[in-house]
Amino acid sequence: MNDNTKKITQNQLDELLKTLKSRFEKNMHRHEGLDWEDVQAKLETSHDKLWSLQQMEKTGGEPDVIAYDEQSNEYIFYDCSAESPKGRRSLCYDREALEARQKHKPENSAMDMAAEMGIEILTEAQYRELQTLGEFDTKTSSWVKTPEDIRALGGALYCDRRYDTIFVYHNGAESYYASRGFRGRLAI
Repeated sequence: MNDNTKKITQNQLDELLKTLKSRFEKNMHRHEGLDWEDVQAKLETSHDKLWSLQQMEKTGGEPDVIAYDEQSNEYIFYDCSAESPKGRRSLCYDREALEARQKHKPENSAMDMAAEMGIEILTEAQYRELQTLGEFDTKTSSWVKTPEDIRALGGALYCDRRYDTIFVYHNGAESYYASRGFRGRLAI
């Protein structure tokens, strides 16, 4: 994908900012102490990241600010949709897993799609952090960044929330399900 396809129009930007502002104001518990005007000012000077943020929105992630990192001067966005983003489901874990499938290959892998979108898949720790802000994935599950030693053995990790508890599970990395996607993180 070339850089020209990673641009958004002024109308798309206006719509994205309107959506993000509304979500920000409805979910103040996710970002106490932060001010929308500061977030918007940062967004308007981060043209290279706006396309990625739009992709998070377009695929059903409902991105929202969850923190501000003073050291890096970045706002942190996570996918905050109640369930795993609809536009990012039925994916195996990574390219290696996708290529290993002999039959019934999914369209893409979670790691490849995240890279194409310019975002990172949440780690288990980040997923647990997200769950402190609400109840997510009560009917779906989400792939999380898998440690290399587990991946080297053919496995991959995913998480969900059931019985008011966050569970971490494993599957073969080549597996995929209609109810499993991935959640992303973007620092702006």
